[in-house]
Amino acid sequence: MKPRKRVALVIETSLAYGRAVLKGISRYLVAHQPWSMYLDLHELMAQPPRWLENAEIDGVISRSTTPELAASLLRRRIPTIDMTDFRLHDGLPHVYTDHRAVGKLAAEHLQERGFRQFAYCGFSDHAWSSERREGFANAITGHGALHVYESRWQTSSSQTWAQQQQEIRGWLEALPKPIGIMAANDMRGHHVLDACRQLELAVPESVAVIGVDNDEVLCELCDPPLSSVVPNPERIGYEAAAMLDRMMAGDSWPTETLYIPPMGIVTRQSTDVLATDDPIVASSLKIIREGACHQLTVDEILARVNTSRSVLERRFRKHLGRSPQEEIRQVQLKRVKQLLEETELPLSRIAELSGFQHAEYLSVVFKRELGMTPGSYRKSANLR
Repeated sequence: MKPRKRVALVIETSLAYGRAVLKGISRYLVAHQPWSMYLDLHELMAQPPRWLENAEIDGVISRSTTPELAASLLRRRIPTIDMTDFRLHDGLPHVYTDHRAVGKLAAEHLQERGFRQFAYCGFSDHAWSSERREGFANAITGHGALHVYESRWQTSSSQTWAQQQQEIRGWLEALPKPIGIMAANDMRGHHVLDACRQLELAVPESVAVIGVDNDEVLCELCDPPLSSVVPNPERIGYEAAAMLDRMMAGDSWPTETLYIPPMGIVTRQSTDVLATDDPIVASSLKIIREGACHQLTVDEILARVNTSRSVLERRFRKHLGRSPQEEIRQVQLKRVKQLLEETELPLSRIAELSGFQHAEYLSVVFKRELGMTPGSYRKSANLR
């Protein structure tokens, strides 16, 4: 048997993205010759281990490559795949996300929801954030100026977290509304949503926010839950492993970066809206979003927005193509589907949590609107 190749994996294990990259590498090795792997457990952007500069190894896959490490690996001609996308290193082959395609996808998502004013909230000291901003800006050409707020990834000793959030609030307050905002990643999206909550800005009616990375725990913890562009780190890991394997077998080093496009978007409540500059419709949508699952009635909406039923009906038909009552029903059914997919609750409890007085009536409405019973929907969701 041939001796196994010795490969160092310098990939963060503290984030879902890095763990997905490792899963892609593992997927590649299942169908190919396995490696002896040195896995360095660390956080994103931590310094690579000192031993790596002198280690007897056959290859490296790294997401924490410093200029010094890159120079050392190049000098020793050790095959290396660099996935460090917060700065670029000449000479090493790169595999990473197509960040401009990420920005383009986020822009198209917001445009499809009717937004015509846009902003970007990112980081000033990371190449990947700048590339996402460029892709976003290029995709909204013709819609006026892009409003941008950027700060460093980590707050400095002279800038506290509270001061940075104050800056974001000031920036948000001055933006035209309604507006669609792309956040550089899900953590930045959380920053923006927290600032919106403090300013009492209606999300998504006045400000819609989309992040990147689809960190499910973080996105669901946001208030409201954060929509997010889904990159493909598992494929990145797979392609990086395949490329390194070829290099260790004697193939020439690739000279062009391999860009992996994003997989799509997971839509959550932070962008689940059709943008409108009609204040009555916008206010009514916020009321419906917050109260539809608490047996909200159209009369209650009318009392809060101070208009007549005929005016409200007409404006909803014009901007949304459906009535206020139909909008309430749509919000209720989305909640029903979520509870069927994510819980084992009985239908009686689901009816109670989604604003239906009786489970029997919920079943009738669900079958009429979706063409299947709640039980059939739950079974099909469990098979996915």
